Order: sequence, then C-alpha cells, then structure tokens
Amino acid sequence: MRCLLAMLFAFALCAAHAEVRVTDDAGHSVMLAAPAKRVISLGPHLTELAYAAGGGDTLVGVIRYSDFPETAKKLPIVGDAHAIDFERIAQLKPDLVLVWGSGLNERHKARLRSLGLAVYENEIRQAQGIADTLRRLGTLLGRTDSAEAAARRFETQWQALAERYRNKAASQPVRVFWQLWHEPLMTINREHLISEAMRLCGGVNVFADLPLLTPTVSWEAAVAADPQLVAGSGRKEDAVRDFAPWQRFANVSAVRQQRFASIDGDLVGRMGPRFVDGAGQLC
Repeated sequence: MRCLLAMLFAFALCAAHAEVRVTDDAGHSVMLAAPAKRVISLGPHLTELAYAAGGGDTLVGVIRYSDFPETAKKLPIVGDAHAIDFERIAQLKPDLVLVWGSGLNERHKARLRSLGLAVYENEIRQAQGIADTLRRLGTLLGRTDSAEAAARRFETQWQALAERYRNKAASQPVRVFWQLWHEPLMTINREHLISEAMRLCGGVNVFADLPLLTPTVSWEAAVAADPQLVAGSGRKEDAVRDFAPWQRFANVSAVRQQRFASIDGDLVGRMGPRFVDGAGQLC
C-alpha cells in the first residue's frame, strides 16, 4: 500500500510539472515547463476567456477596459491600446502573456519576447475560434476540464442560434451595413467575426468583398450599397448621434424604414463567450 501511494504521489507530482505546448493563432509554438501560474492579459476579450476557462485566479495583470467579470476590475493595469508598461510587466514576473494579434503592434510583441516571456497570440475570426481558444487556454493554464465545459457550452449556444434562424436566413436575407465608426465611416469585411454573426441570422454584409478587415468607405459607396439595416456596436443612448449622418440620404432603404440597431458593444465587440449573446441581439 505504501508503495502504491508513493507511486500515485510521484505520478501526481510529475503531472503537476508536466510540459504543456500549444500552437497559437499566429502559428507560434507556445511551450511552458508547467501550466502557467502568473498570467498577463493584453486584451479585454482574453481576460474574459481566461476567466471562462477557469483560470481567472492566474491573472496578475490586465490591459485597460478588462472589466468582465467584475473581479477583473481589481487586477493591476499594465497598459492600454496605445502604450504598454513593460517595466510593470517585468515586475509582475508572468510566465505567460496573452496578446491580441491585431490589437497589439509588432514592435510591442517583439519587445515582450525579447524579455524572455512566453507569448500566446490570439486572433479570432470565426465563432469556432472562441471555443478553440478556450481549449488552448485550458491547456496552458492547467484547467482543461473547466475550459472544455465552457467551450462546449458556447458551441451548443451558437448551434442553437443557427438552428433558430436557419429558415429565415435562407428566405429573407437582409442587406446590412455594419458601422464600425462614423467619422470616418468604417465597416468590416467578410473575415470579421461580426460578419459571421450576420450570415448566421440572415444578414448580407454589403461590403463583405473588401480586402481589408476594417476598411474605411466613402459615403457615396455606402449609399450606393443601399443597406436595409445599419447596425453598430455601442451604447443605445449614443445611437441617435452615431447614426445621424445617414438621415441625409432619404433614398437609402434603412433610412426610409428607420432601421438602425445599436448592439451592446461589450457583447458583440469582444471575442469571448458573450459574443453569442451579442449575435443574438443582432439576429
């Protein structure tokens, strides 16, 4: 019995210190000698994903606007979209840094790696990427069971939304202009995650074929596209201001019918588990 217990203890000890390895969305192999215990998140959606995967207690620093769940607000802030406090990051001694690929410039990524830090780069372009990221974070943080449960829950909710709108999407397509910003006028192409939500519930992205992920377009082009719905993320109280420029163009279908929608930006604007709720609002 003593021998068996010793073997079990040794096995558990080895498992606790087992090497973990995943490939991130940039194709980098991220290897850790053991599951991460001190993690910094440089993306609000990555903060949410870490918590959802069951690893919120590993976070020791976050980027500004990491405000969900509520406990994330208490974590040290190490920068924002414009500046990163590398000295503070070094002081926190992370064994893993989570970064948003298109939300952090290449110079900052290189600086993090030059500090000898393990960097996991995330870029979600499809809904399945949310579930995949949860599973990878579960591996990196040693929380595979809770991460798998969260991933399956998201996949189930997404599939249910797809089933709910499948027939409507096929029979009543709606031309949609997604207003990412109004000055200058910016939108999204088909590669953007929000565009997948449009397709799921019967929307046709009028600028799906543009080459850039978040292109700037002219008002002439937007009017010519004649969207039946103009939608964007933000607070409902700001909707009148954000969509006001459209009122100049009475010949646009969305203006004639006054079809404007402001979707909760914390839901649809972040690539985390709550994205399915934002997609539901859009549907």
